[in-house]
Amino acid sequence: MNSKENEYIFPQKSSLTKIDISSIDMDLPDLKNIFESKSVVIAKWLMSWIEHDLACGKISINNILPSKAEFAYLLGVSIGTMQNSFRYTSKRELAVDEIKRYILTDGFKIGSQLPSSRTIATIIGFSANTTRLALEYLATQKIIRHKFKNSNEYGWVLESLDFDVKNSAPKQNSETLVDMVVKDLEAYISKNLKVGDKIPSHSVLSKGLKASIKTVHDALKVLIDRGILLARRGRYGTSVIRLPQSGNCSQKPETSIFASAQDTAFYHYEKTQNHIKRMIAQDYEIGDKLPSIMELSKSLDLSPNTIRKAFHNLAKEGYLVFSRGRYGGTFVIDIPEVEAQTFKWLAVNPQYAKMYEDANN
Repeated sequence: MNSKENEYIFPQKSSLTKIDISSIDMDLPDLKNIFESKSVVIAKWLMSWIEHDLACGKISINNILPSKAEFAYLLGVSIGTMQNSFRYTSKRELAVDEIKRYILTDGFKIGSQLPSSRTIATIIGFSANTTRLALEYLATQKIIRHKFKNSNEYGWVLESLDFDVKNSAPKQNSETLVDMVVKDLEAYISKNLKVGDKIPSHSVLSKGLKASIKTVHDALKVLIDRGILLARRGRYGTSVIRLPQSGNCSQKPETSIFASAQDTAFYHYEKTQNHIKRMIAQDYEIGDKLPSIMELSKSLDLSPNTIRKAFHNLAKEGYLVFSRGRYGGTFVIDIPEVEAQTFKWLAVNPQYAKMYEDANN
């Protein structure tokens, strides 16, 4: 603590008054017709209730709030949702400031994509959940927006730089071990590698940098998100596509038509959905029942979870509906229009990339 430590009073819990959950008479939040997560809506309701009841004298500073379980029962949500709501109203504010500072100091421009929420969490030194809540808040302020509907990890795009950082001083000891390893990796790349060179394996870097493989993995992810490295599957590994001090990203042909590891899973589900769409368009009519998840899993040689996610995505697009009971199942309610779709390759030999480039010139 600083020199003002003696000015603070630390009340004993036994001497405090707990607020009775039944005394809350503010209208409960509508959790059905919402465009934000339940935890965010509840957090905003909590802040409004506290501000209102403090202003009218119904509650006082140092009163103890009802428990998460009591709030969860009152609002009809899980205790985990309430935990997220309380985090939203506390640590979230600090995380919001750190993300704003990160955006400004790293020189992001309007329209550029931010790293994944987990990567940002590592950079700013907060938990992944607190960081996600902070990103959702920044989205409500029109500072960032999300490109996709069903993803919490990546797809955040900067929309505005018209904001201030409340606390101009950075969080003390904000430089994490990952930050230091990132700097060491940048120095190593600048000194020993050039564009196109392959990065040593995680285990080799772990031994050389005297850091855990997990820390090295997180540091490499930061450099991938910054556009310095490109992660590729198989024997191609992770290679340099831009030197740390260079402002331009000069990609080789094989990298320009290569899908990032992050996109690979998306393409997997996308291709599964497209296959099911083609199957519906060719063999089924509105009202027909599709094979079960297990049947499709065996016939397509895919995991049941992959089929299940594809079904749910197609239901959201309005092609399928689910019915329970003895005569239930998955039924077709609309016939999709099937279009051919081009995907990036998941493994590219530079020789074939040159042939691909010549064929398109």
